[in-house]
Amino acid sequence: MHLDYLRAAIADTPRVAVYGTLKQGFNNAHWLNGARRLGSDTTRALTLYDIGPYPGAKRQPSKGVSIEVYEVNIGHLAQLDRLEDYRINAPAQGEYDRQQIATRFGRAWVYLYNPGVASKRAICEGGWEMPYTDHD
Repeated sequence: MHLDYLRAAIADTPRVAVYGTLKQGFNNAHWLNGARRLGSDTTRALTLYDIGPYPGAKRQPSKGVSIEVYEVNIGHLAQLDRLEDYRINAPAQGEYDRQQIATRFGRAWVYLYNPGVASKRAICEGGWEMPYTDHD
């Protein structure tokens, strides 16, 4: 069933929009190895929240946050679902839900943060910056 669900998702929208640690140069970009980067875009459909080591997005209007859009396959989408704790049978129970947004490259899947963000800093314009980590 999971494979059929992924096939249907990719057939509907073979793109994913990323806004945080999956972007080029960030620590989780390797999860998109082999995916075709279509380019950058700005969306006013999302507001980002600084969760600490990563951001979370909510479907809330903004002045425009930066995203990267990739063409992905079933394998990429399955890996991203695991990384983002997206639960096919109970999307509201995982850390992220996967929904679609419009981009200049067409509709793309985006992972929306499920937990509350009342105490988190909102990023309504631009992008999230990975916090500096001292590895010494």
